[in-house]
Amino acid sequence: MSARGTRQVQRNLWASLLALLVILYWADPTGGYFAALDETETNKNCFCELEGSINDCSCDVDTVDHFNNMKIFPRLQSLLVKNFFRFYKVNLRQECPFWPDDSRCAIRFCQVENCEEQAIPQGIKDKGEHKEKAAAFKYSREAQSANGCSDAEDFDSALGFLDTSISDQAHREFELWAKHDEAEEDFCIVDDHEEGSQYVDLLLNPERYTGYRGESAHRIWKSIYLENCFGGNNETANKFSNYVPHLDLRNVCLEQRAFYRIISGLHSSINIHLCSKYLLSESKDFLDPQGIWGPNAQEFKRRFSPETTGGEGPHWLRNLYFIYLVELRALAKAAPYLRREDYYTGIAEEDDEVKLAINDLLSVIESFQSHFDENALFSSGIASIKFKSDYKEKFRNISRIMSCVGCDKCKLWGKLQTQGLGTALKILYSEKLNLATESGLWDRPHIEADPIFRLSRPEIVALFNAFGRLSNSIYEMENFRRVLR
Repeated sequence: MSARGTRQVQRNLWASLLALLVILYWADPTGGYFAALDETETNKNCFCELEGSINDCSCDVDTVDHFNNMKIFPRLQSLLVKNFFRFYKVNLRQECPFWPDDSRCAIRFCQVENCEEQAIPQGIKDKGEHKEKAAAFKYSREAQSANGCSDAEDFDSALGFLDTSISDQAHREFELWAKHDEAEEDFCIVDDHEEGSQYVDLLLNPERYTGYRGESAHRIWKSIYLENCFGGNNETANKFSNYVPHLDLRNVCLEQRAFYRIISGLHSSINIHLCSKYLLSESKDFLDPQGIWGPNAQEFKRRFSPETTGGEGPHWLRNLYFIYLVELRALAKAAPYLRREDYYTGIAEEDDEVKLAINDLLSVIESFQSHFDENALFSSGIASIKFKSDYKEKFRNISRIMSCVGCDKCKLWGKLQTQGLGTALKILYSEKLNLATESGLWDRPHIEADPIFRLSRPEIVALFNAFGRLSNSIYEMENFRRVLR
């Protein structure tokens, strides 16, 4: 046997042994990394305070656990592998607008694996390459011609001497106005149309721990918390200055609490992904790099236990449930619109399957009895207008910060999840969606090409995948809960 063949056999043996150890680890709740030394230590874990009602919501943790793990998670797992949801267009080359891009990750697991052009369904590429039916379309020459606005069809002789043409410059200005009007409701920066954007296969690039850490990673979250959050009482802030202590939240208004809990919940969810798909081992073969990922309860406890977080860890986990309920409600509110989407890829059989799966998932989501009440926010008259404006600007700023992430794979999932969250907030607080729903637009047999409210394909892909990440986090927590108890 050649030397290379010997190395391959040895690598396979090590991979099999490590996989067996992982299985045995989860099968034995008393073994693993954290076999308790005494009863006191057993009671002090990340889940000791993760019970009862979810702050600022009308349901409890157990209700969400059961609803997600039994009904939502299995459906999302089968839906998000479909072609419509696995290909996401994103700009990973955008420069950081806040500080010099001096933290590029050189670890091979940080790199995004490019997908082959022929792997992308033609229907997705065609829709992205052609002009979408956006608000700006109504001002284009094509739209005017399509609507019969030509000199040849102007039968009013009294207007025959008027110059009814619109200059190219005016067309461009109208389009800019329309785009600005659309962007007014956006909570994040959308960059899929920019130069340098590309399609990425999310199945080839799963979210997991890549080894990216240190000052660069901390700077991202520090910027998000300290520069974008409304902040807390500095006199009571503990050494974890990146995070507002939960006791401080009692002294701020509901909108500020909600903002912090949303960001904290997103942060917790990402940390759970990294702990559940942790790099346990890697080969040293540069020509054939391989990694073995699996759950790391030691890392989970380090990030969330009361002992290592000054008592804040369980509250960070509780915030995961808060953001889950926010995005769940957004899907329920947009359900009539989402049912009218084609989810077109050009693969007829799969497109039909996706539409059926979407309808089934939305029906389950609508059946949830304790949805987040978005009307509780921004309900204080004139002050609420400013709060909503602040929310939008802060979330847009967070989406800009994601361009500063040094790890490309982390940047990919950071951008996707912030865009998904921004889309959820856009749905919850869109006056256009409220108007369209109240007018019965989604019940009509035919909807015009340019409806009053619309979501782009990247927004829909990000919305479902971001919610899928939250659902996955709650599901993975059950495994960690079983081990740590």
